[in-house]
Amino acid sequence: MPNRYTPSPQLLGALRPSTSLHPNKHHHHHHLPHPPSRLLLLQTLQTPQTRHLSSFKDTDRGPPSKEDTQTDFSSMNVLGNTPPPSTSIDACLSNGFHLDNGLKIGGGSGCLLIAGEAFSWRPWEAGERGEGRGKGRMTNGKGQWDVEREAWGVLDVVWPKPDILILGLGPSTHPISPATREYINSLGIRVDIQDTRNAAAQFNLLATERGVSSIAAALIPIGHREP
Repeated sequence: MPNRYTPSPQLLGALRPSTSLHPNKHHHHHHLPHPPSRLLLLQTLQTPQTRHLSSFKDTDRGPPSKEDTQTDFSSMNVLGNTPPPSTSIDACLSNGFHLDNGLKIGGGSGCLLIAGEAFSWRPWEAGERGEGRGKGRMTNGKGQWDVEREAWGVLDVVWPKPDILILGLGPSTHPISPATREYINSLGIRVDIQDTRNAAAQFNLLATERGVSSIAAALIPIGHREP
């Protein structure tokens, strides 16, 4: 049975309500400093075990490990030795594109990348968009990106169809019209909408990972402006 602890006279003196002020007739409130006896109280209540823990300051973690446990993250890159497709985008210009195979598309034209082939693409001139009051415009009155079906002629004839069409709409992104989305989906192709820079980067990644037969891209130059 552990020995009972007998408080010392100093501890008993610290516990007495000696810190209260005698009331005076003005009832002023004073902020008292901590009484010196509190330090004595803490020192008195310290057990040998707590004194031992408070004095323990050794931070030695033992000898350094000689095992080679470093992870080489470069060896975990499964695409590190996979060459990018020849139609991957090397540079996005204000008026065109440079491809990895050296092909340059300029003159303000966009590009259509399908099944490992690259085509110059000007969807704002397809169908009725190339004439009349709305000539050259790809945005309808609701602020939606909308082009004629004639703009997707290559997608109609290519086989097998790609799984995903990455659509880059220029310097910024817009919602596409229900009619445009419905037509692309009717070909069995999902569509992903981004600005052109991000669309090009995503095409490069996914085409390398999944192949150019599964991933297609339709990109508008980043400098294109609606008339």
